[in-house]
Amino acid sequence: MAEQTGIREMMDLQPIPGAVVFDMDGLMFNTEDIYFAVGTELLRRRGHVFTRELSDAMMGRPPRASFEIMIRWHNLPDDWQTLARESEDLFIEMIKGRIQPMPGLMELLDALERAGIPKAIATSSSRRTLQAVLGTFQLEPRFHFTLTAEDVQRGKPDPEIYLKATARFGLEPDKVVVLEDSEAGCRAAAAAGTIAVAVPGPHSARHDFSSARLIVSSLADPKLYELLRLPSPGSC
Repeated sequence: MAEQTGIREMMDLQPIPGAVVFDMDGLMFNTEDIYFAVGTELLRRRGHVFTRELSDAMMGRPPRASFEIMIRWHNLPDDWQTLARESEDLFIEMIKGRIQPMPGLMELLDALERAGIPKAIATSSSRRTLQAVLGTFQLEPRFHFTLTAEDVQRGKPDPEIYLKATARFGLEPDKVVVLEDSEAGCRAAAAAGTIAVAVPGPHSARHDFSSARLIVSSLADPKLYELLRLPSPGSC
């Protein structure tokens, strides 16, 4: 009941959101499962084991920061660029027949479009990876714009990518809802001054989401629809 009251108080204080920005990996698609398989193969080739602890430390960060963590973790001789290229090639090969939208994604996109609320993607992945993932479902044309690791100097948890997104929309940050599944992403969204909504998955259940304004169970959660002033899922 207290959580529900908190949502209503947030709605009373906030106008209808002017835009929604989606993270991609683990939020829109089941890519974190695939990235774990990629990390496992990447380190298997080097005689090491990819653990959940290392995965948690890397999650949500841009390629350089992510692979520099891996290098320090296992004292690898590789540079981050080598690991990033190899990982990207593995990922694009592994998504074939394995990648799926997260529950509620397509319905939420439809609802936002019916309401005329613009949307974008801000991901720590490369543009090549984004295009491979979105191209599988022909989704890129449904977004006003996309931002990737190549579009920023400082990756999540730095707020740069979300400040760029709000500027592209021409909106104040507190008029923009950001949907994130990782601690680093939520911290970036909160630091940018946006309405950060955490959508934890099994891969990020142990993350600290104290920076989020709201935590929901999935993209189909009625609390998310209420925040966005959208008709409840299934009512359209």
